[in-house]
Amino acid sequence: MDHEPTQRTLKTWEITAISLGFMGPVMAMSLNGIGIAGLVGKSVPFTFCLAFIGTLLVAYSFIRLTGFIGHSGSIYALAGLTIGPRAGFFGGWVLLGTYICFSMCIVGACAVFGTAFFAELGIELDGQQWMFIAVFVLAIGLFLNSRESKITARFLLSVGFIGIASMLFLAIFILIKVGTDIDSAPVKTGIDFSVFTPGNSRWTTIITASVFAFLSWAGFESGSALGEETHNPTKIVPRSLLYAVVLGGITYIFVMFAVTIGFGTDSQGIAAFSSSSSALTELSTRYINHGFAVGMAAVAFCVALAAFLSSTAAASRLLYALARDDCGPRVFAYISKKHAIPLYAVWFCIILAVGSALALGLMGMSSVDIYYYLATIGTLCMVVAYATTSLGVIFFILQSRRAIPRYEIFIPILALCYLLFVYFIQIHDQSAPFTYFPYIAGAWCFLGIVIATARPRLAEKIGKEMRDKNPI
Repeated sequence: MDHEPTQRTLKTWEITAISLGFMGPVMAMSLNGIGIAGLVGKSVPFTFCLAFIGTLLVAYSFIRLTGFIGHSGSIYALAGLTIGPRAGFFGGWVLLGTYICFSMCIVGACAVFGTAFFAELGIELDGQQWMFIAVFVLAIGLFLNSRESKITARFLLSVGFIGIASMLFLAIFILIKVGTDIDSAPVKTGIDFSVFTPGNSRWTTIITASVFAFLSWAGFESGSALGEETHNPTKIVPRSLLYAVVLGGITYIFVMFAVTIGFGTDSQGIAAFSSSSSALTELSTRYINHGFAVGMAAVAFCVALAAFLSSTAAASRLLYALARDDCGPRVFAYISKKHAIPLYAVWFCIILAVGSALALGLMGMSSVDIYYYLATIGTLCMVVAYATTSLGVIFFILQSRRAIPRYEIFIPILALCYLLFVYFIQIHDQSAPFTYFPYIAGAWCFLGIVIATARPRLAEKIGKEMRDKNPI
């Protein structure tokens, strides 16, 4: 069995595309602003500004540590080389759970957007017919992710560019229409810059809503899992992660500004925004035409598909890193000579994600429920994984290393506080079945702790191999 290293061919813009692909900007802008509008009214753009700051605090730890550590294990290595091998395994285990849950939930998102696309064409998919879309996602995932990483990265870049360009075109069109032709515009509230203030919303509500906006950046760190497939990971990866977070943030804030203006900033407009099923598709019909709405629905599906490719690619690289260090079946450490990727790990992650979604569908669950349920479980795991990395950079700063100035320690501390708040919001005042999800995520995390503590020799071996590969 071949365990040769992966090829180092990916460039900065390709790693950025992997991270942006996981984030799924069109998917985020279509869905995430809706619930936030119901909480804070017209202050959605302001809320995204706060979430952008929170994301930068969290991203700091990844950007700083990947400047010293280039490893396909992402948090597995970042925590392992700073806190210790047991913490590294725990962080990697939790992140693997995050990626698997997100891969499953994105299958649901693909079905949601695929169904919406067919609905725009006048074709209604009833009952569990969305499962045919999931099978299509399985086929495309196996075909593209089984090829060289550059192929997937360039597909993600193309889809991401088209998606962001389509959103920006719609946003600019809305602002021009409302700002220069108020008489014929669908709304009469005009350009209202007070959307960048808290308005009448309480600060506690604003901060709570920012948690849901923060989820728009979920997976920004996924590009770090392909660090060993770049020629200079300690320069390319941190730069790529920063680009993904900043580009996503600027795009999100601008698009949410235009969307809020497009629906209108009065009570009627906010009600329409908060009750929309897909904000971008609805505004496309209102401001341009049905044909553009069909195109936007198609783009939203392609972006969701790109997010699936990115999430399974990241999950497979993490699984490969764990297996390579004897933390999983050695078959997942196999590298294809033809395509230079961990082929069996890729196949496993794709089949597991789609197979699980199909199994839930056969049990009667809708694609919308699969999206929200698995996204919630994945988010709970994600927060724990991100917190592990924040602790890692704190340890790194305190361990008498001069690489990072000690005064920067306040940044990961603030990130930890923010992540604790995110976790609290996800579990506080929820109704069934959401009340069960913290126990599911907690069980996965606890299993990681049990494995890490029950095999001390494995931890020693992991630590030695990590230090040999990354002598920070």
